[in-house]
Amino acid sequence: MIIPAIDLIDGAVVRLYQGDYNKKTEYKLDPVEVVHTYADDGATWLHIVDLTGAKDTAQRQLSLIRSMVETKRMKFQAGGGIRSEDDVAQLLEAGVSRVVIGSLAVKEPALVKQWVTKYGPQAIVLALDVNIDGNGNKFVATHGWQQSSDVSLEAVLTDFAEVGVKHVLCTDISRDGTLRGANVTLYQQMNEAFPDIQWQASGGIGELSDIEALRPANVSGVILGRALLEGKFTVKEAIACWQNA
Repeated sequence: MIIPAIDLIDGAVVRLYQGDYNKKTEYKLDPVEVVHTYADDGATWLHIVDLTGAKDTAQRQLSLIRSMVETKRMKFQAGGGIRSEDDVAQLLEAGVSRVVIGSLAVKEPALVKQWVTKYGPQAIVLALDVNIDGNGNKFVATHGWQQSSDVSLEAVLTDFAEVGVKHVLCTDISRDGTLRGANVTLYQQMNEAFPDIQWQASGGIGELSDIEALRPANVSGVILGRALLEGKFTVKEAIACWQNA
């Protein structure tokens, strides 16, 4: 499945380079119009990152997210600085189908596991961003990629298997925003080790051939951000490529 992504700061559509707020590109696009454009092209899910809410949960862009959901054009998964059950509940009440949880899954796994149990595995996506060292160790980054933990990706997944976590969005930080292609090997390894998880590949997709290259990894979703915003290809072309690869 092709899942276009949209990052929002103060109502504007933006992209950050490797999570750095100082390396921001703003696009002159209306977020609700983007929903319609992507839906017209065949997208059935949209990934929303609330970067304003990630910095300050009191400023979460709930009204904007709600207006996007109310188009009823597709389903939505959304996140950005999820720190409390209130944050989860607010997004679900706004009509989001899946809440995306990042750093907290590493910092407070017991708490996040409670939410997976309470709301169900279908309602939670773990967003695990990894730094891969020279020995191939995959360490999960936290705090918007500003810090690397000493917790491995495999350890997090083994822990969350206890509550049947189903959806994991995994990003190789070194690829994000670079348009240099996805880390296919990463997803192949993870899919083989954790076949019950529906993997979403994120980071580095710059051309249609990068989408084709992911087919052997058997990921369930391909997140597309910058490439779509910069017109490298359309959602319609990406879907056709994924279906025909």
